Parts: sequence; C-alpha cells; structure tokens
Amino acid sequence: MGSNSAKRVAIIGAGPVGLAAAAHALERGLKPVVLESGPRAGEAVRQWSHVRMFSPWEYNVDRAAKALLQDGGWNTPEPTHYPTGAELLAQYLAPLAERTALRDHVQTSSRVMAISRAGYDKVKTKGRETAPFIIRYQNGAGMLSLEADAVIDASGTWSHPNPAGANGLAAIGEDEASDAIAYAMPDVLAKDRARYAGKRVAVLGAGHSAIGTLIDLVRLSDQVPGTQPVWLLRGENPEKAFGGHANDKLPARGELGATFAQLVRDGRLTLQAGFQVTHITKTDAGLRVSAGSACCGRHLVADELIVATGFRPEFSFARELRLSLNPALECPPALAPLIDPNEHSCGTVRPHGARELAQPEPGFYIAGMKSYGRAPTFLMLTGYEQVRSIVADIAGDHEAAERVELELPETGVCSGSPLDDDGAASAGCCGSEPAADAPCCTPQRDTRAAVGSCG
Repeated sequence: MGSNSAKRVAIIGAGPVGLAAAAHALERGLKPVVLESGPRAGEAVRQWSHVRMFSPWEYNVDRAAKALLQDGGWNTPEPTHYPTGAELLAQYLAPLAERTALRDHVQTSSRVMAISRAGYDKVKTKGRETAPFIIRYQNGAGMLSLEADAVIDASGTWSHPNPAGANGLAAIGEDEASDAIAYAMPDVLAKDRARYAGKRVAVLGAGHSAIGTLIDLVRLSDQVPGTQPVWLLRGENPEKAFGGHANDKLPARGELGATFAQLVRDGRLTLQAGFQVTHITKTDAGLRVSAGSACCGRHLVADELIVATGFRPEFSFARELRLSLNPALECPPALAPLIDPNEHSCGTVRPHGARELAQPEPGFYIAGMKSYGRAPTFLMLTGYEQVRSIVADIAGDHEAAERVELELPETGVCSGSPLDDDGAASAGCCGSEPAADAPCCTPQRDTRAAVGSCG
C-alpha cells in the first residue's frame, strides 16, 4: 500500500458508525469512500424514526464527527436530551453527511454487490496482502468498481431480521403470510396505526424491540377499543425480559423494563409463554400461528404478527474474501467471548477495536452492529470506539489502535446464566458488559430504547 495520505478506505454503510469511520479517516489524512445502499445517509435509522432512544445525546455523537460538524457552525444538541431516530437524522446524521467535508465522500444509492482483490480470487495467497481491494457496486449508472487499500464493513443488520421460526428458519408458511407480518418495530401509534388499531396483534420476541412495541400496543388499546396485544414468548419466564430497572446506568433503559413489567402484572396484555412458532397459516379467521403441528397443536389466531426476534449479518458480497467468523454468533472470533449471550447478558462489553475486528483478509474489518453478528446487544458508542481504533490501525498508528478511549454505562443486568429460548438472559449482577437490543430502538413517547449502530 502507499503512504497514509494516499490510502483509500472504502466504508460500506452511511449509518452512524460508517459516517464516524469516514470522519476519523479524514482526520488522519486518509481518503474515505462511503457506499450507502439507501437513497440517503442513515436510511436504516429512517425505518425507526418514531423511536426514542434510551441513551441521551452525549452517548450518540462520535468525537471526530462532532469536530467536523462544529467546523461548520453546528449547534450541539442538549447532551442530556434523549433523541428520537428522526432527531438523530435531522440534527446529526444528515448535517454530517450533507454539510461537512464528508459530503464529497458519501455515495448514496450505491449497493455493494461483491468485494475481491485485484488479480486474486479467494484461493490465491502469494502477494495477496499488497493487492488493492476491488469493490463492485451498483447505482443508477449500472455496475461500477472502485479500488481501495482497506475496507470497513459497517453495513449493519437491519435489512436482515431473524424469522419467526424458533429453529432459526422461517416458520412453515411464513413467506406466504408476509402481508400480515411485520418485522422489528412498526410505528403502531402513528404511521402504522390504521394497520393495528382494533386488531388482535401478536408480538414475538423478548428484547427491547418487542417490549417497546407491546407497550405502545397497550397504549393503542386505551385509545381504540378492540386492540388486543398478545406477547408470544419462546421461553417460560417473562421476568427475564424486564431488565436491570434502577440498577441500569441508563435510567430510561431501566424504566422501559419497569414499565413493561407493571403492564404484564396488571394483565394489560395476553401472555403466551413457551410458544415456539413452527407454522403460520392464513385462514378466513385470521393468521393462525402454531407451536407444533399446523393443524392440531397449540396455536392462536391473530390479525397481525410482529416478529421482533433480532437480526443477523449477511456476508454474500464478501464471498471472495477470507473471513473468520464465530460459528454460533457469526461475529469476529475474538469478539465472541465478550458478547456471547449464552454466557452472560451484561451491559457493557469492554472496549475493543482493530485487533478483535480484523479478519484473515488483511485490511478488511467488520464494525458496528454487524460486528456483533447474531448477538442481541450493541451500543452506538461501542461502534464509534471500534472505528476510531480501526482507522488508526489502517493509518499505521498501532499504538492508538490499541489504546482504550471509551467508558460505557452499565445496564444493571448481567448474568452467567445461559441464554433462554428467546435470547434473553437471566437478570443478575456481575459488573459491566453489554445491552441494547438489536435494531437499537424501541418506540417513542415515554419509552426509550437502547441505541445501537443501526447500519
């Protein structure tokens, strides 16, 4: 590779972490090229713009990005205010992508289709590390290619939700019933209100996304008679979903669990525990969601199903690269012991960076929500620290890459207990490690959600 100032860094995804990576690259004299598949930066955040985060502004702004914004006269948001996704876009991501030096480095409507190395397929080794990356992407002009010295994949997982099936596969009939199924966090109190008002709505999942959606469905039931929220829980113990309450160092996150726990105790929603979805069938009476046999096993009938069971990474465009992923979580192997929900559900994974996120393919790094693979926990600040370290490593400043520059808030939920069938670990108390649900959010109003990278 050439000198630091000549190094081109391709960054996949113009979400909070991807834009932060570009800001750090500019700060170090590198040449970032950000490829965003959506029509605008922060497109994934737009999908949950109705959600209020349960981390305040002080935890949502990257240092290098802030410096770029302030150079243009940016008005810093109130540090203690909890922004919605819409506010995050309007006050941070859009100005960063469109009104700073980054505007010349972000290419929207540019979907990465494949990555390889110039003159090298996956098999060839000798001299591989010096060959530039070839990034093939598609935009309105057709299929294009660019070369880069390093690649940071911050493409997130938002567009790849987990299915309803308890075995990791789509439930039988899930695809055929797709018009009555939504994934992640629909805006049940506003944009999607007409779809859910007065309906029996089943919500599958046990993380912050499911909890926030159920809370808003209870509120909708107060406004529209006939609205019936049903919580489908794969595990047997609903209390595992209630979180760290007052022990959470992000109070709004603890508040979310406490609010939900009270609604459950008050019987404001129907709970179906131990419900392992296997079949989904459209009938004249509605959507028949079954656990076991499609015809005669345990089942319920609902008008709508919301699947909030997390997300998974997608690596098809990196097939010609040499990747090493944990076989269970599909994350970088060095990161797996820190985030494996089978082992703990702590609130703050220790800071980590280039060393943990590097791949056998020299110069290729996975960052942001995607770096956590299928693990259900991620904080945006974690992603900012990741890319600060990665960019330092690309620039050759290995001392800075190894240095820890982050202190994360604890959740008050931490456990050595195994993961239950919903992906929720038992509440306990063991110090600090991570928590924030996979899309990173939960509905607006009085409930606030964990912040993740969301692309």
